[in-house]
Amino acid sequence: MGATHVAQQPFVYGGQAVVEGVMIRGRTTYACSARHPDGDIRTRSWPVPPWATSRWRRIPFVRGTLVLSETMVMGMRALTYSAQVAAGEDEDDGEPIPKWMLAATLTFSLGLAVLLFFVTPLLLTHTLVDRFTDSSVLSNTAEGVLRLAIFFLYLLAIGLMPSIRRVFAYHAAEHMTVHANEHALPLETSNVRKFPAAHPRCGTAFLLTVMIVAIIVFAMLGTPDLPLRILSRIVLLPVIAGIAYEVIRYTAAHEDNALVRALAVPGLALQKLTTRPPDDDQIEVAISAMSTAIAADARAAASA
Repeated sequence: MGATHVAQQPFVYGGQAVVEGVMIRGRTTYACSARHPDGDIRTRSWPVPPWATSRWRRIPFVRGTLVLSETMVMGMRALTYSAQVAAGEDEDDGEPIPKWMLAATLTFSLGLAVLLFFVTPLLLTHTLVDRFTDSSVLSNTAEGVLRLAIFFLYLLAIGLMPSIRRVFAYHAAEHMTVHANEHALPLETSNVRKFPAAHPRCGTAFLLTVMIVAIIVFAMLGTPDLPLRILSRIVLLPVIAGIAYEVIRYTAAHEDNALVRALAVPGLALQKLTTRPPDDDQIEVAISAMSTAIAADARAAASA
């Protein structure tokens, strides 16, 4: 989970943590750096797919779903590469993951997330709450509270795993490096360490916003029959993601506003669960990924 990319001028870089590494998404290229067991940093970059930079990316409420899809596709490729590097295995030759395998993996991952964070809270609400009230507002609010509780417990649980704690440290290193780049400082460890681990465009903040927006959207639907309620949790997810992305995009662009800063506090606070203090070696990996993406964009601009 990393800083959610926002398309604006000047270009804003974002990325995510992977296994013993960091992926950074640039304007034309996304790069992944990971630490090999021999201590070296291995880096690979790929061109951003054309569909991720199409005109649809500029359409409000549509671009949120596109960004989410982009994050999953690019993240899966970077995760596969970083896992190979971290395990000391022979790295692939840069060929893309087979489309059927990518589609199957993403479908399974997304389906599991929908089941855990959307369908399960609904079923619990239907079983434990709806029998005691006819209020659609109370029912949907209870469902939202359960969804948030499951989300928090999930983050707490995975945060107990040593391997995930290391990913969370790389997550912080990515955020801090993004901060340093946004402040136009040289990408050096001493400069990166000047910045906090939390970032307003983090994917964690985006997911929290999705949970909150879902409460509002589902409350407007009332409490139809259970099959329709389950279906709504699935088919309306792109709508909710689109709204949540616009909220994150707006708050990131108006950080100087006191009200906006107040609204961003919960998302920033939640990142205490998904970040850990990075060591210098982890920051060095994040700097490598960022530098690679920036250099690739500069070469693309020079040749344009």
